[in-house]
Amino acid sequence: SSHYSELSAAPTLSCGPVACVSKVELRVACKALLDRDTLNKSDPCVILMVQNQGQWTELDRTEVIKSNLHPVFAKVFTLDYYFEEVQKLRFEVYDIHGTHSIGARDDDFLGGVECTLGCLPAENKIFSLVHAEEISGNNGYVELFFCAKKLDDKDLFSKSDPFLEIYRINDDGSEQLVHRTEVIKNNLNPVWEPFKVSLISLCSCDEDRKLKCLVWDSDSRGKHDFIGEFYATFREMQKIGGGSKVTWDCMNPKYKLKKKNYKNSGVVILSDLKLHRVYSFLDYIMGGCQIHFTVAIDFTASNGDPRNSCSLHYINPYQPNEYLKALIAVGEICQDYDSDKRFSALGFGARIPPNYEVSHDFAINFNPEDDECEEIQGVVEAYQNCLPKIQLYGPTNVSPIISRIAKLSAGEETIKDASRYHILLILTDGVVTDMADTREAIVRASYQPLSIIIVGVGNADFTDMQILDGDDGVLRSPKGEPVLRDIVQFVPFRDFKTASPAALAKCVLAEVPNQVVEYYSHKAICPMPPVPSCDSPTSLANTPTESLPAVGTTA
Repeated sequence: SSHYSELSAAPTLSCGPVACVSKVELRVACKALLDRDTLNKSDPCVILMVQNQGQWTELDRTEVIKSNLHPVFAKVFTLDYYFEEVQKLRFEVYDIHGTHSIGARDDDFLGGVECTLGCLPAENKIFSLVHAEEISGNNGYVELFFCAKKLDDKDLFSKSDPFLEIYRINDDGSEQLVHRTEVIKNNLNPVWEPFKVSLISLCSCDEDRKLKCLVWDSDSRGKHDFIGEFYATFREMQKIGGGSKVTWDCMNPKYKLKKKNYKNSGVVILSDLKLHRVYSFLDYIMGGCQIHFTVAIDFTASNGDPRNSCSLHYINPYQPNEYLKALIAVGEICQDYDSDKRFSALGFGARIPPNYEVSHDFAINFNPEDDECEEIQGVVEAYQNCLPKIQLYGPTNVSPIISRIAKLSAGEETIKDASRYHILLILTDGVVTDMADTREAIVRASYQPLSIIIVGVGNADFTDMQILDGDDGVLRSPKGEPVLRDIVQFVPFRDFKTASPAALAKCVLAEVPNQVVEYYSHKAICPMPPVPSCDSPTSLANTPTESLPAVGTTA
């Protein structure tokens, strides 16, 4: 097909008083669309569809651009972004006739394409004209340096004891205290200590939100005397620079009404401002950080004979077993963030050919030189082909694989950039046998660009496994050394037996974005510049919408 469309995804940070939710803005353009009109060119419009519980529904649509086969639409689509979910999108392009609803019988369908939202920031431009960039700049905190001059003297026998309060004015008009400075005793020209405040707290990440600032003369009994007030915005504060300062008249409204020649009750000065950027997960992904996914599968004898239908490794031709369900649920999310779509697949606890010695770290494709499989389906096939060739044995030792992936991750550390992060998924049917070694391995791994997800398969008692998940306390090595950061998430699969695969993925992957940011922040590694756009287009499928290609494919 000679026609294709461009989508630009721009993650932004939508901040409220409690938490920040990442959002992605999609900008759409098309090139070389089919011309369906006789006397002039097509009048294109793009409809964005989202999939919810298997059903496609319209989220929004662009404007109609008249007589143009290379439209660049002004409309911006905004979606919430969740790393831990597969968010399926479909873009449909129509040549519009008349002013009636788009998609009506006499409108011409020009083509469509499907993708996942995760592909857009991960690959920046997965289609020639699908663009992804982050519009943040609001995520972080600011350090403010305030002082004042010639404040009114409210005391009889000494000078005022001033302090400053800053309030954020919310959308409903209510006021929220952001910061209260210390009291400077007996001083009409105070210099307050600099203070740090997040942009969420200061202005809800809205640079034009009004801030109400009050200056008081402190009273030990709590009956503070009002000196004056002024209003500011964070945008005004950022005008500081080049040696210049930002000043506000500190006004007392009562004095202004009563005193004819009243000028102010002093001047408040912002002498310095330091903006500290806090990078987001999307900043690193947009900069080309790849998420390398490794799965490690438990092949110990406690799983049961794979030929028996009661075995956890039984291959049912009609329904995947628990190992496959967990693998697919997590792997389908991670594959959007790895450009080559190749995943390492390892096994432990089995006797393997040719000598049938017990191994706690082997490639399930039996190629020790290249343990990677093509996409998640390749991992599934390697798993199914592996089962008849091995003997399930034991014990359940996972520390060798954790140490191996940690060592591999340590190699990334020498590069000194945010180019690759690792996720290790361990699927096991019981409590690990080498708990002490595993704790030691996890502590060592917490210093590397690595997150570990452990899914307990079957009905074993996994109580002892909770010690590996730092949610209830800090995991320590047998010698008492704590982990540098919490990198382990453990969940028993049985808690999700009746839930959708998406629910499992959402639970086990929800902490990964923060773990990625935490690692690179600790290392003081900034995201790389956004990945430049690719040149090869993705064509629109000029077919009825019912026949669009499967998600993740191109026409």
